[in-house]
Amino acid sequence: MEALKQKIRDEGIVLSEQVLKVDAFLNHQIDPVLMQQIGHEFAQRFAGQGISKIVTIEASGIAPAVMAGLELGVPVIFARKYQSLTLKNDLYISKVFSFTKQTESTIAISAKHLSSADHVLLVDDFLANGHAAKALIDVIGQAGASIAGIGVVIEKSFQAGRAELDALGYRVESLARISSLEAGQVDFLDE
Repeated sequence: MEALKQKIRDEGIVLSEQVLKVDAFLNHQIDPVLMQQIGHEFAQRFAGQGISKIVTIEASGIAPAVMAGLELGVPVIFARKYQSLTLKNDLYISKVFSFTKQTESTIAISAKHLSSADHVLLVDDFLANGHAAKALIDVIGQAGASIAGIGVVIEKSFQAGRAELDALGYRVESLARISSLEAGQVDFLDE
C-alpha cells in the first residue's frame, strides 16, 4: 500500500534496528484519512470471506480495525490489556509479551461478544515476533471461533512472526513489509 509506505518514509522514525516509531500517524496521533484507506484495503483483501467480527488488541490496533469493520459492516472487538470492574466474568484470557514495552500483559475478551459462530479477522498495527497474534489466536480458539486471516498494518519481515503464523497455516496480509531498519533507514521487502 503505497500511501502507507510513503507515510512511513516521511514520518516514521527508526529508533533501532528493531524498533520503528510511527506515533505521528498510527499509535499515538492517528491520521484518519490514512486509517480509512487502510480499512478499505483490508476489506478488499478479505472480501467474500464471511467475516462476522474483527478482533484486535488495545490500543494501537483499534483505529485500523474500526475502519476495516466499517468497510466490512461488522463489529470490532478489542482485547483489553487489563481487567476492569466491568470486565470480570466469563472471559477468554491469554498472555502477550510486548517487544517494545518489554512487558507481559494479560488480555481478555468477554465471552458474550465472541462465539463459535464467529468467523474472525484479526487486525493489528505491527507484526514482529507474532506474540500478539498468537495471543489473539488463543483467545479466539477458546471461543471456538474460526479465523479468516490476519491483517497487519506494518510487518517487520526480518523478525520471526510471519514465518510462525505461516507455519500454523494462517493467511497473513501485511500492508507494508519492512525488510530492514539498519543504518536508521526503512527498507521495504517488495522494493
